[in-house]
Amino acid sequence: QAQQAKFLSDAENELEELAVTIAQAKKMVELIAWVGWGEEKEPRTLSFGVFSCFTWSWVPGALGCESCRVKEERRAKLAQCKQNLENVPSTDTIYFLQEFQALKVAMEENLSPAPSFQNELNFTKCTQAVGAVKDVLSAACKNQRDHLQGKGIDGLSYQEMEEGLCSPSPSARRAGRAGGIASCFPPHPHVSFLPHTVAFIIDLDSDTADKFIQLFGTKGAKRVLCPISYPESPTRFINCEQVLGVNLMNRGNYYWEVELIDGWVSIGVIAEDFDPRESYNRGRLGRNEKSCCLQWNGQNYVAWFGGFESVIQQPFFQTIGVFLEYSEKALTFYGVKDSKMTCLQQLKVSHFAKGQFDPFQNKINHQFASLFLCKLKPAFFLESVDAHLQIGPLKKDCVSVLKRR
Repeated sequence: QAQQAKFLSDAENELEELAVTIAQAKKMVELIAWVGWGEEKEPRTLSFGVFSCFTWSWVPGALGCESCRVKEERRAKLAQCKQNLENVPSTDTIYFLQEFQALKVAMEENLSPAPSFQNELNFTKCTQAVGAVKDVLSAACKNQRDHLQGKGIDGLSYQEMEEGLCSPSPSARRAGRAGGIASCFPPHPHVSFLPHTVAFIIDLDSDTADKFIQLFGTKGAKRVLCPISYPESPTRFINCEQVLGVNLMNRGNYYWEVELIDGWVSIGVIAEDFDPRESYNRGRLGRNEKSCCLQWNGQNYVAWFGGFESVIQQPFFQTIGVFLEYSEKALTFYGVKDSKMTCLQQLKVSHFAKGQFDPFQNKINHQFASLFLCKLKPAFFLESVDAHLQIGPLKKDCVSVLKRR
């Protein structure tokens, strides 16, 4: 009994070590399997033919899958012996001695096979594989970064990529005219090969979120009743339940989508230098000349800019698409449903006589262009206590529609 505590502690430590070892081995298997096999379960060819000299049959040996299985069995046996010993009644001395001896024997077993020449070769191959995985991941990350920064692939411009990758055949052109939706689209929903349109990835900035806004990762936001103890930040809203994206927009075109889950929600853009300490009346999206938005108030959509509003007679759309044309000084809101886009409102200076009779358009004509003298950020206002939004995945067909504009 004096040795019971020590043996239980040693058993617990070994169980934890085995669990970590097993988890690491499984992750390595998954990582190399991911590189070796594509989504269609076909072998991928790695750069420079790193794996062409040997097949994937060595992977289980290289990663010690057999050893991993033995470790799992040992861990299960130790756990069972430990549990049996802990369950022995304090008055049953004979049963205690039996279970204690069983745990002691299990602890003293050495099930790890001695290193062999073949295992050393497998370890060398494993090292080569890990190096190849690292190279592939580095190249993939670089390509992704180049796409997001607006660069082409292998030095090609987006226009060249479009001509080379997306040139439809005559039959495809006829099908496109008949069907309406462009058939050519890049495989990644957030990376557009359009020459001027960027499918925008938005991450919410927790340093701007009002204390009554709860964030879910970097994509979701919900207004709550109890304040959240966010750290102090000079960019945090203090009088309006608003949050911004970390992303800056100052050139080109941008498109993103937002899911309206519940409540009154406003979606728009705001100048980077806007003061988040503004009062409630002046600080809300669209109630000043530094921001504009589309609001859902539970009954209607309303466009806001500079304190002026324009009520929109359209049914509710759960998904709202936002298309910012920075160089054109235009912002368009779309209702998106089943990959079909309905224009709800476009904010853009108009040189026609409409603005003379429409106070909202007149405000746009006089001051909207000055908003584009600043760098802009995506902005969100959760007006009601149950307001909830999610920055949604982009609909591929919608970006294709914008491409044809």
